[in-house]
Amino acid sequence: MLHELSIRNKLIVMSAVMSALFLVALDQTIVSTALAAIVKEFNSFSSLGFIVTAYMLTTTVTVPLAGKLSDMYGRKPLLLTGVSIFTIGSPTVEWLIAWRALQGIGGGIITANAFTIVGDLFPPKERSKWQGLFGAVFGMSSVAGPLIGGWLTDGVSLFGMVSDWRWTFLINVPIGVIATVLIIRYCPQIKHDRTHKPDYLGALFITIALATLVLAVDNTEMIFKGLIERGVSLALVQGMLLTISALAALSFVLIERRAKQPILPLRFFANRTYSLIMAAASLFGAAFMGAILYLTQFNQQVFGATASQAGLMLLPMVAGSITSSITIGRLVAKTGAYKRWIVAGFGLTAVGVAVLTILQPESPYWHEAIVAVFVGLGFGAAMPILTLAVQNEFTQKDLGAATSSVQLFRGLGSTIGAAVLSGILTAGILAHVGDPHQLPYIQSLQRSPAAQQMLSGELNADVLLRLNAQKETIAKAAAQGFERLPAPAQAQAKQQFSRQQDEFTNVILHAFTDGLHQVFLISSGLMVVAMIAVMPVREKRLRG
Repeated sequence: MLHELSIRNKLIVMSAVMSALFLVALDQTIVSTALAAIVKEFNSFSSLGFIVTAYMLTTTVTVPLAGKLSDMYGRKPLLLTGVSIFTIGSPTVEWLIAWRALQGIGGGIITANAFTIVGDLFPPKERSKWQGLFGAVFGMSSVAGPLIGGWLTDGVSLFGMVSDWRWTFLINVPIGVIATVLIIRYCPQIKHDRTHKPDYLGALFITIALATLVLAVDNTEMIFKGLIERGVSLALVQGMLLTISALAALSFVLIERRAKQPILPLRFFANRTYSLIMAAASLFGAAFMGAILYLTQFNQQVFGATASQAGLMLLPMVAGSITSSITIGRLVAKTGAYKRWIVAGFGLTAVGVAVLTILQPESPYWHEAIVAVFVGLGFGAAMPILTLAVQNEFTQKDLGAATSSVQLFRGLGSTIGAAVLSGILTAGILAHVGDPHQLPYIQSLQRSPAAQQMLSGELNADVLLRLNAQKETIAKAAAQGFERLPAPAQAQAKQQFSRQQDEFTNVILHAFTDGLHQVFLISSGLMVVAMIAVMPVREKRLRG
């Protein structure tokens, strides 16, 4: 333990760690705003799924491995490795995908170790304040990311140069360099395992299990487009990937039973609190995606917000999250009691997400803003304390593996939850719309040679939402086509097209909102189950 380290050195180390964590948290939102510019420059829309999934896949796989390695070899070398890897970028789309995968490894290492090093530096009672600050870091990044990403991608003059999407990666460099220097200078080395017997087989099979699971639920259709175009069904591809994942997971469990230094010790699950928190973390991750991801889409579809504007519209939720994470962290540090705040946080979030179902296409933004504050208050109260509860159950030598488990299960919940909820939203939209080919607006577009390319392939929910989002561009193109008509016919055609477009927008927005209500209700239900899961936790008072 490093509890005896001077306060000055602790603050410097934590500043470096939070800077590195901010890089990771910021990256998840800042790059998303640059994706459209990236695929446009490289003229490679098919690469979009690879860019997103490459990072998610390697981050998911790395978290449990990095947690165990930090117990064996120390936090300092792992943190330095993670920060160094994360600052690397690349100029071509093929290399960009490869380096995004490598960057995901860096992100996984940082995520696993940032939360763990709090346990090295502080006794249990003091950790809650820092875990609360970590929650605030994620909250700030969710707003700052879209704003900075949109600003840099749009092109601004900085230091005599005009920015583009590459700057969303370059911004990592100065922060990464500063964090690296501070970690080298002030972070002491600590490791708990004197003898090292790495669990290579376990690492192999958990990598296969997690990688195939991510591939089965994230951008599967785009990544395996070649196979699907050759006649292999999407369901078969996903079924094969899930089967491989299940077999690899079973093999991993059998290997971990005999491993000398297992990556994820199965004895952890004999701890009642650990098992319950892992279940709650998974449910929380899925419900979190239902609130954040789809509320952002609501803002973009209904209010016509850009990515940057949609990020700003989440500010009430972020403000609530930051406020409660810092406040509850201090209260936990003062009282030593934490379970009540997890239960209360999950309960408040469940109610808040359920109340989001009042939102309609005609609703003013302030309705959303008020509810979002309470959702954020719930998130901020519960999320940081989950890690604290797990750390309080284990000795220092298991801290890395135990802490990284929380990040792993929450991440898996988010990944699977996003895929399942996306399917529910899509099904809800299509059920409301019925046969899209019967819509007068679609029929008008199908008669236009210029618009036929946009309607090529299946008219699914994504295509319908994209048509609605691009209605201004389509209207301008249609107006140019109408100019070739005689004056009386031109006015009539414009009026008819405008009416059809308005009717289409009304249908799509109500269909989207109805589908979204189902997502919110399911997310709320998941949060209720998470709340019930943590109720049997036997609370151990935090030691000062």
